[in-house]
Amino acid sequence: MALRLLQHRAENGARSVIFADGGEAHFLTGVATTRELAESAIAQGISLAAAARAATKGIAVDIAAELAAGNLLAPIDHADPAHLLMTGTGLTHLGSAEGRNKMHAAAAAGEKLTDSMRMFLEGLEGGKPAAGAVGQQPEWFYKGNGFGLVAPGEAFTMPAFAQDGGEEPELAGIYLIGTDGTPFRLGFALANEFSDHITERHNYLWLAHSKLRQASLGAELLIDETPEDVRGTSLIRRDGAVIWEKPFLSGEANMSHSIANLEHHHFKYELFRNPGDIHVHFFGTATLSFSDDIATQEGDVFEIAAAPFTLPLANGLSRADAVNVAVKAL
Repeated sequence: MALRLLQHRAENGARSVIFADGGEAHFLTGVATTRELAESAIAQGISLAAAARAATKGIAVDIAAELAAGNLLAPIDHADPAHLLMTGTGLTHLGSAEGRNKMHAAAAAGEKLTDSMRMFLEGLEGGKPAAGAVGQQPEWFYKGNGFGLVAPGEAFTMPAFAQDGGEEPELAGIYLIGTDGTPFRLGFALANEFSDHITERHNYLWLAHSKLRQASLGAELLIDETPEDVRGTSLIRRDGAVIWEKPFLSGEANMSHSIANLEHHHFKYELFRNPGDIHVHFFGTATLSFSDDIATQEGDVFEIAAAPFTLPLANGLSRADAVNVAVKAL
């Protein structure tokens, strides 16, 4: 049964970690955050799962009830949100080029392949190298830092200038950089890598702009396995009714790249190996409501669910007020 860690905040603000093993969940005593537990595991030279098992278990807890009460946070965070980096890779899933290619097809003529299709085919050919070898590098993007990480159950706030707010159901890898610069993978979380697809469709060189949006993680951090075949459902509710629903696939069995290859091409850069930093890396998707011509509206609710995670990830959609930003010369 899957082992998961969750972060809890009580009404008085007190933080704690929940350890879920199969259908049972308990508060852990003596530890307040996932990051704290991970730092202890690194110092002891043991796995995060072993550290969680060894920690003193407190009272039992109903994690579904805690999620409904709004007491569960993202399963990872940092005391200084600027030291939590959100990044991602795209065109990594079998079939993921279809939706992207639709958006970018207008930029190509005749039989000429779009850059998206070329990158997808290169990943299909070289994204799963033999052990010890370096494979084809993927598309990569910067998403933001911890200030843009939205808790499960909370609404996304798209900027006033956003042209779209669309869901992207994904897996995210969660990493802590050790004191010697070693990236340690803590586990995987269900994620909504929320993006602006209309901005991207206008010109694929605006992909970087389209990704500078908030994102959300499901409450559970899967710590004992690398998901091989993840099958879930992504849906949108409007005024309580489901207006779009579609299955999505993830995990290495459904990807054109291996997780190890994606990790290598992220952490090969020294600036991403700063001791103490947290990294949330989104591994991509092949399923978008935007590809089915769904136009989201303020008030819509996105919901993603997939085993082995037991809790869904739900986020509403809102829009920020316009802000006039003026630069002052000193």
